[in-house]
Amino acid sequence: MHRSAFAVGLVFLIFFVISLLTNILGPLIPDIIDSFDLSLALAGFLPFSFFVAYGVMSIPAGMLVERYHEKRVLVVSFALAFVGSMAFATNPSFGVALGSLFLIGIGMAMLQVAINPLLRTAGGEEHFAFYSVAAQTIFGGASFLSPHVYTYLVQGLRADEPANALIATLARVVPASLPWVSLYWVFAVVTLAMVVVLAFVRLPVVELKEDERAGALATHMELFRKPIVLLYFTGIFMYVGTEQGTANWISQFLQTYHGLDPVTAGASAVSWFWGLMTAGCLLGLVLLKLFDSRHVLVAFAGAAMVTLSFALFGTAEVSRWAFPLMGFCASVMWSIIFSLALNSVERHHGAFSGILCTGIVGGAIVPLVIGWLGDAVGLRLGMTVLYLTLGYILAIGLWARPLISNATIRDAKAAVPAGPAAGAST
Repeated sequence: MHRSAFAVGLVFLIFFVISLLTNILGPLIPDIIDSFDLSLALAGFLPFSFFVAYGVMSIPAGMLVERYHEKRVLVVSFALAFVGSMAFATNPSFGVALGSLFLIGIGMAMLQVAINPLLRTAGGEEHFAFYSVAAQTIFGGASFLSPHVYTYLVQGLRADEPANALIATLARVVPASLPWVSLYWVFAVVTLAMVVVLAFVRLPVVELKEDERAGALATHMELFRKPIVLLYFTGIFMYVGTEQGTANWISQFLQTYHGLDPVTAGASAVSWFWGLMTAGCLLGLVLLKLFDSRHVLVAFAGAAMVTLSFALFGTAEVSRWAFPLMGFCASVMWSIIFSLALNSVERHHGAFSGILCTGIVGGAIVPLVIGWLGDAVGLRLGMTVLYLTLGYILAIGLWARPLISNATIRDAKAAVPAGPAAGAST
């Protein structure tokens, strides 16, 4: 085994950076709409450009990792993210934004595929579950932090005098009318730093198990012909569509219907959406030791539909907190759907994982559909699409029949051999 505490820490850092770049669009959308005079449908192309990259790159990324190994893929991933960030930072326009987000999305898709096997090797198989939860917690923490970074930078650049050297430096390169573009200068510096760090560090050699390999194109085609694979692919599509369809439109919704400032109240709501999602993941760990994962999925999906109703039709204060609670309700969905999927097939789990990750393209399609409907019938009615995506997720908990169910405390007790009966005669 090639254990390395340094490599584990580096993977945690990569998770942090992925989250920082991935989940910032929601707070930015009202500013982007105002800056470039966009319709809601055109604004929907922003998350589309980013998440469609997952649909394009998830399966090829697995094949690239097998051929060129993790380090090269990681370096190339961050290099693509740097080019995308720098392109938009130096030439902020809607057209450049689309290309920039696609490049960053390609890089993030490659990273997602490469880092999990690296984490398993660096931390050890017996600790993989623990480190995976820790990594997801760090991922959620970065998503919680990024809207606050946006608020800090925009308010600092709008002030009459720069508060510190960072704000003064950004003020020299960021257009005064587009203070939110400062985030992409920060992203450019962060991704360039990651390229340099990864180019010079030594990483453990990852030896993929046979079941973890991406597999040939024929393997993927074989899987795609199975109805259960398509059903779970759709499940991941619907989950990521729900997550991004909510997070990307929270700030715009609160501004449109309740007049709340997107730089402060909107960014805060998005931040708490991700923060409560992280808290929900920790609760989910406990619940999955107590109950069948299918029952947990049904309960959380049902709660999400109720919470969505409060968010869309409640008062400003109710809506402001109901949207973050959507994150809490969505917290367990990804892991449960993914595990149910993998536990429903006997082999080719590596290829199946790549297919499931391709379902992340739902984060491209659903926000775009909401934006298009928002122009036609209003954003509130447009966001009712989320009832359909949540309804499908709830249905998975009803029809799923995995080959292996999640182990609960009750199962562990039932497996313990019974001792001699109390009071038995001898």
